[in-house]
Parts: sequence; C-alpha cells; structure tokens
Amino acid sequence: MAIKTTVYPDIAIPPGEYLAEELRVRGISQKELAKRMGRPVNAINEIANGKKAITAETALQLEAALPGITARFWLNLETDYQLTKALIRLRHKAQ
Repeated sequence: MAIKTTVYPDIAIPPGEYLAEELRVRGISQKELAKRMGRPVNAINEIANGKKAITAETALQLEAALPGITARFWLNLETDYQLTKALIRLRHKAQ
C-alpha cells in the first residue's frame, strides 16, 4: 500500500517577488517593463509588490516582454501562490 504525503509550504511567496528578481538579474527597470508591456508603471509595481495578481493576459504580456519565461510559468506561480494562501488560511482556522 502506498502512502501519499503532501507537504505544503508555510509561507506564500507572491509571484511578483520572482518578477522583481528577474528584472534585477536582467537589469530591467519596472518602467522599462511597463513600456514593453504597454502597461502603467503602477500596475507593474503592484505586481512586483504582491498587491496585484498575474492574470492570463498579464502572463502573456510578460512572456513577450521577458523572453525565455513562458506565460504558463507566470500563471503557475500565481496559482501556487493563491493555493498556498488558501491552505494557510484553512490551517489557521483549524487551530
């Protein structure tokens, strides 16, 4: 009989943290990314600071603006972040 063990993280990391790190590594400012995506700088800043979610449309724009990183990657980060936040809330309610 197989035992299924699922381990979930204790903290939820917003995908914007990964975005901010990628911009730093590539030497791209939020202003430049906003220009490439045709988005306001404040929208990019809100994503980078975890205040705004990455939508499918945003993920596609990020894919076009940051070659080598797929839209699916950005959406998976957002989905994992939302799931982890929900699991953490459930754990706190159960305590």
